Amino acid sequence: MNKRRYNSEKAKRDIIEKATLIFSQKGYNQASVQEISKASGYSKGHIYYHFENKEKLFVLLAQNTMQDWYTKWAVKESSYSTATEKLYGIGKHVLYNYQTPLLKGGQELASNPASSLESIKALHDLAVIPMGVYRAILQEGVENGEFEEGNINEWTILIGTWLGGLCQLTNTQDLHSLEPLFIQAVTIFLASIKRRI
Repeated sequence: MNKRRYNSEKAKRDIIEKATLIFSQKGYNQASVQEISKASGYSKGHIYYHFENKEKLFVLLAQNTMQDWYTKWAVKESSYSTATEKLYGIGKHVLYNYQTPLLKGGQELASNPASSLESIKALHDLAVIPMGVYRAILQEGVENGEFEEGNINEWTILIGTWLGGLCQLTNTQDLHSLEPLFIQAVTIFLASIKRRI
């Protein structure tokens, strides 16, 4: 029984690994379960057994990618001692970790009229993770007296949409050349919430 479970887990890992590669190379629309089956060495039946369909497999991969984004941030966050430093840090983290191999595929799935509302909602819900990070930093800054008392929910939306909007430039410009712009955006934002002594 343990051997069977191990094989099942190995099959899932192998399928996930190959599916990530294929979705990254071809996008969501052009990738097929047949290709994933051939690359992973598991039948389409195995894939459907473990993941139900291509959409659900992709959503799981996108969720894993966002979890990886968060894990990388959690490691970096411990190197900053103030909320102000963390806000600059998250700005850079967003810049250098926005373009993921699955980004194009996620945009394709979300804009495909044939996609299920459940899958589209699951992709949109991934924004909760970075928004939660921004909110936690802002809350910390208010609590430790770095930032003025204010509407943290509004601030979270503002910094999230501002950084997200800037990320659109990563499609056409070198990331290092964009870093000063991201730093400037955080500086301007901080000027409006910093506690005046």
